[in-house]
Amino acid sequence: MPTTAAPESVAPEAARKPLAGKTLFVTGASRGIGLAIATRCARDGANVAIAAKTAEAHPKLPGTIFTAAEELEAAGGKALPLQTDIRDEEAVKAAIESTVSRFGGIDILVNNASAISLTSIEATEMKRFDLMHQINARGTFMVSKYAIPHLTKSANPHILMLSPPLDMKEKWFAPHTAYSMAKYGMSLVVLGLAGELRGKGIAVNALWPRTTIATAAVNNLLGGDALMRASRTPEILAEAAYRIFLKPACAFSGNFLIDDSFLAEEGVKDFDRYRVDPTQPLHVDFFVPEESVAPASLLPSA
Repeated sequence: MPTTAAPESVAPEAARKPLAGKTLFVTGASRGIGLAIATRCARDGANVAIAAKTAEAHPKLPGTIFTAAEELEAAGGKALPLQTDIRDEEAVKAAIESTVSRFGGIDILVNNASAISLTSIEATEMKRFDLMHQINARGTFMVSKYAIPHLTKSANPHILMLSPPLDMKEKWFAPHTAYSMAKYGMSLVVLGLAGELRGKGIAVNALWPRTTIATAAVNNLLGGDALMRASRTPEILAEAAYRIFLKPACAFSGNFLIDDSFLAEEGVKDFDRYRVDPTQPLHVDFFVPEESVAPASLLPSA
């Protein structure tokens, strides 16, 4: 059964919190962007299935499915921590069935889980190539595949991929072909699924940050403290995702959105609140098309 309908007695509350009682299945939600999106929706009283691998704390990657569940419930939502490797077909099927059993359905799927290795072809080990493709492209495809039958029962179903616009330029591939292939693979799923599911009323969209986002991956793999200070917080993506989920699924699909441009269209004007360090110029992320114009200055604001 869909989980979108709210009892008549709580209609005023539902009007103020439109995702109250809705169920999200979020991959990679134990930390970072996935957790931020889940938390924003939990503030409405949403149910969130946390599908991620981390069940025990890692010294360089804070957060587990259990600490995430605590945060979501503190924010006002209901959480279901599910240790899930999205490369494992049976594990994915079991996680989705557990979510439906616990919450009655799925209204929103967020394909956030991703692996990254910024290496040249010669420097890329094939096991790393396989990992990125199994998680990014295949994992996104597979989780979507098994969620679709449940999403069809929702009143306003959405699938959201954290993946870039399909800007097929050499510069996005040459430095790290394996990663780019895997990441754009997620966006190809958006392109195909948006068309495939349009007749079923399921929205499929992609969301990508204009700037680097202050996450553990950025800190550990890309640029350390300097890049963290030149980044925005995950909350900018969380707010953008939240507003996407409020759009009518039948009329808002097949979009490749840049976070600040979409929020500007939604009437947001203050982007400085998302800066980690206002004294630093913001660092533009991979895969942002040249023709995409920032709605607010990326230079230091103070």
